[in-house]
Amino acid sequence: MTKPFVFITRQVPEESLVALKVVADVEVWPEKETPVPRELLLEKAAKAAGLYTMLSDKIDDELLNNAPNLKVVANLAVGFDNIDVKTASEKGVAVCNTPDVLSDTTADLTFALLMATGRRIVEAAEYVKEGKWQNWAPLLLAGTDIHHKTIGIVGMGRIGSAVAKRATGFEMEILYHNRSRNTKAETELGAEYVSFDDLIERSDYIVCLAPFTEDTKDLFTYETFKQMKSSAIFINASRGGVVVEEDLIKALEEKSIAGAGLDVFRQEPISKDHPLLTFSNVVALPHIGSSSVETRHEMAALVSRNIANVLKGDKPEAIVNEEVLG
Repeated sequence: MTKPFVFITRQVPEESLVALKVVADVEVWPEKETPVPRELLLEKAAKAAGLYTMLSDKIDDELLNNAPNLKVVANLAVGFDNIDVKTASEKGVAVCNTPDVLSDTTADLTFALLMATGRRIVEAAEYVKEGKWQNWAPLLLAGTDIHHKTIGIVGMGRIGSAVAKRATGFEMEILYHNRSRNTKAETELGAEYVSFDDLIERSDYIVCLAPFTEDTKDLFTYETFKQMKSSAIFINASRGGVVVEEDLIKALEEKSIAGAGLDVFRQEPISKDHPLLTFSNVVALPHIGSSSVETRHEMAALVSRNIANVLKGDKPEAIVNEEVLG
């Protein structure tokens, strides 16, 4: 009996595909870093029962309307804004993701980005490498403290809560804004629920971990940055679309804020000529929030299990549109 066909849009660890290969005929786009060409993705989707996708793969109505055998699309990510979930649901296609397994790893990176920006770590490391360190001075590359400062977390989900937990070790005051109250974070971590404006005005570090939705699109504008303390540092480890980048650039030019740490951008990847890279007080990373060897292997295995479960008629471990299961 012929197994259902599954197309994987990027090379992933071979050992993570064990569960999937038991139930499916698997084909892998053999590139680690280069996205699969759009035309090839459409061609493979037209005959696939399952798609194993990356955030860079656009799973839109054009693709979904020309994929008659498709039963499941599973992202190697917790986010799924690259997928037209509404159309997928209408066609009975399960949309899966990888929550939970990456929360701590992404929180580690987010807090590292906060620390690197606050303490000017990247700038200082380059200073040494470029041979500029000629003597010691009292305020040489002086940054700002992290301990005892106020952190404002926009988006207190799994990752936001994990960042707040790390902030307790630095005895930070923890403010948060979310669509709904996170009473567990309040009780266990001492986090205080505040309005968005209150968080923006009071925080020394503003950390965005909100999902990208119609409500959060362009959330951070010039007016928002102007509300922040001039000593505030903005950290974005969610999605680039929550920030109006031209407004962030203007705020940095005017020194309305002290710096920014960015793991995500509006259009990815960015070029070396991107205006944000001209600022010494901006730490820019290539969207590596969950990129540890251990976590990426675990994520890859979860994607495989999600697809395998759907193809077998079982409930996947993580599904976005549970209504398609009936």
